[in-house]
Amino acid sequence: MKNLSTQNISFTEFKLNGFYSLGEWRPFLFIPFFLMFLLAITANSILIYLIKTQKSLHSPMYVLIGGMAGVDLIMPIFFVPNMLLSFLFNWNEISLTGCLIQMFGIHFVGPLQITLLFWMALDRYFAICKPLYYHKYMEISNFAKFVFAPVIRNGLLIVTMVSLAGKLTFCATNVIDHCFCEHMALVQLACGDISTNNIVGLMSAFFIAAADFILITVSYGVIIISVLKSGKVHMKALHTCITHLIVLSVTLTTALTSFLSYRIRNNISSNNRIFISIIYLFFPSCLHPLIYGWRIKEIRETFLKFINNSMVFPLIK
Repeated sequence: MKNLSTQNISFTEFKLNGFYSLGEWRPFLFIPFFLMFLLAITANSILIYLIKTQKSLHSPMYVLIGGMAGVDLIMPIFFVPNMLLSFLFNWNEISLTGCLIQMFGIHFVGPLQITLLFWMALDRYFAICKPLYYHKYMEISNFAKFVFAPVIRNGLLIVTMVSLAGKLTFCATNVIDHCFCEHMALVQLACGDISTNNIVGLMSAFFIAAADFILITVSYGVIIISVLKSGKVHMKALHTCITHLIVLSVTLTTALTSFLSYRIRNNISSNNRIFISIIYLFFPSCLHPLIYGWRIKEIRETFLKFINNSMVFPLIK
């Protein structure tokens, strides 16, 4: 057989074969991931509905939680349905265009989770450290100034990363060892030089995720110092800040581990690398509604009232 690379052929159709080594056990992955998908869609939809319909939840903090729920609702839709179909029916084909669209969706929406945590940190900073200026800076018109810069930064970096990936030539194989089109999972199949893609990918990881993490850590550091000086007045806020930092640390650690696993020699198996990618992309969509919804007293009480009303009205009818 002639070497494909000498025939000037570039694949435009690919196969996603993540967890292929599990063999006959692979279809059973459908069950846990399907249940997680249902949880993510249902919980985030309810959270968005409650925040949208209840005027008592229209303050900046709850609007940000609603924004997080919106991101967590959209994120799984980009890749989980295809992944479930692949597990159950072995439908694993995807076009290059579809792969690039999925890649953009994953890598643009995913970092928005961390960016939203940064905005939440700003909200808590003004509420605790600068309460007299809270309403001034957290008004929609003023808060928009903090929103545009991170979104533009994210968009430019991700568009550049995806565009460069789309210009590559794929002539070695069309089998992607992953469950979805993650950037390096596709790029490593290219025949030419991918050093520029590597650099842009790392820039996206560190200028988005790592930069936001540093800003969030500094913000919460100031908040924690302020809380400790004030005594027990803001201990509840301190507990919330620590929860935010734990969630952010887990997300960032798994994300950077996934990014670097393609670029640094390591003993991480293919299945473990794919699982780490799923953790940082999919697990937050399942956990955030519980962390930012159920654990917050006002949202929890509103949800319980909603459930009680839903049960009472059918009885009245």
